[in-house]
Amino acid sequence: MTGGRHGLGLVAAAALSVALSACGFTPLYGEAATAGLSRVVVETPDTRLGYRLRERLEDALLYDRAVTPDWRLDVALEPSRRPLGRRIDDTAARYEMTLVGQWTLTPLSGGEARTGRETVTVTYAASDQPYAAIAAQEDAEGRAAEALAQRIRLALIHAVGPTAPARP
Repeated sequence: MTGGRHGLGLVAAAALSVALSACGFTPLYGEAATAGLSRVVVETPDTRLGYRLRERLEDALLYDRAVTPDWRLDVALEPSRRPLGRRIDDTAARYEMTLVGQWTLTPLSGGEARTGRETVTVTYAASDQPYAAIAAQEDAEGRAAEALAQRIRLALIHAVGPTAPARP
């Protein structure tokens, strides 16, 4: 009896996958969604944080250095840090790092640029040990860069994807 139900479940799953493939469904996180973005060259500030963001954006967009870019993505960064909580000696127990990325996507063939602004916030623990404090801050910068890259990637898919306004 359970063998028949198991077989029926497999048949239903196969039918559902065929139906979804026929409707034009494309997963947002699939490579097909970012195929056009592999031709976006990324420009970021010449800082450690800018370098980290550029690396992560190139990875997220599947940037292909072998082809001529069609778009240029310029990202300006506004990092800020504020202390959270106080210890008995009036030093911060944690920090909150906010990273704002103002981006402009410009078609290299000419046309109207698209712009956007994305914000991410991460927190990290403060430490009395100098090396541990630096390591915690650098780890927070890496996490913020990764989160910002993913948010910009999703915004770009929306800006240049099939549901976006007509391309110039």
